[in-house]
Amino acid sequence: MSTTPLTRKSHPNQTTLVKLSDTVTFGGSDAVVIGGPCAIESRKQMETVAQELSTTPVAALRGGAFKPRTSPHSFQGLGQAGLEILADIRQRYGIPVVTEVMAVAQIETVAAHADMLQVGSRNMQNFDLLKALGQAEKPVLLKRGLAATLDEFLGAAEYILSHGNPNVVLCERGIRSFDTFTRNVLDLGTVVALKQLTHLPVIVDPSHAAGKRELVAPLAKAAIACGADGLIIECHPEPEKSVSDARQALSLSEMATLTRSLQPIAAAVGRSIAPFEDGTRIAA
Repeated sequence: MSTTPLTRKSHPNQTTLVKLSDTVTFGGSDAVVIGGPCAIESRKQMETVAQELSTTPVAALRGGAFKPRTSPHSFQGLGQAGLEILADIRQRYGIPVVTEVMAVAQIETVAAHADMLQVGSRNMQNFDLLKALGQAEKPVLLKRGLAATLDEFLGAAEYILSHGNPNVVLCERGIRSFDTFTRNVLDLGTVVALKQLTHLPVIVDPSHAAGKRELVAPLAKAAIACGADGLIIECHPEPEKSVSDARQALSLSEMATLTRSLQPIAAAVGRSIAPFEDGTRIAA
């Protein structure tokens, strides 16, 4: 007997709100900006990021403690030490944090240190991981696979929802194509389609789509204009020295400029950028 997928809208105006903290919610009137480095490299690095971004419209910090890399010889992350740095920054700056989980065995540890668990594109169809995250008590940021169709993307989210966790945010991060000028092809058409098909919030990662920092800002603005519920953007105190994805990372000043420039675009489509009021961060 067929049943309606849990990811699909039961009526045109159905919307799920995914709460990240007391002041940050995906899917509402505010578009949420997540910013930070691809990988946690040191306490000093994350301290600098938190200090600089605390005066911008960035609602949450990102940083990878466990890194899935194409080459086994590339930097794989600080692991537990990276999680402890992230948790300390979260507590001292009152800002929620997002980090990737790569395996079922990591879920408990990562969930103890982060507010949102990210599933990277390479793990979008890691079904054992998705099932286990369905039993986790933290929201999940699910990134689209490298070559996943829209149905496959929603199917992956269905695994999480069907195992008990309704708090899923979808992330379009570009798909592979024959073109190599950009790292991936950002599919904003899918963002629009998802907003019509699913009640789940949809955000965009322009950094992984572009692969080049000079392309990130225009893609970020386009994402907000077409209805995305937020953005996740890579930035670094010294982008050229980043141990991971250096070419696509913005400087902290570039990140600040970009996030502030999003305000009028959000307003034009009836939204605002969370969680700012008069340039002052709302206490978490």
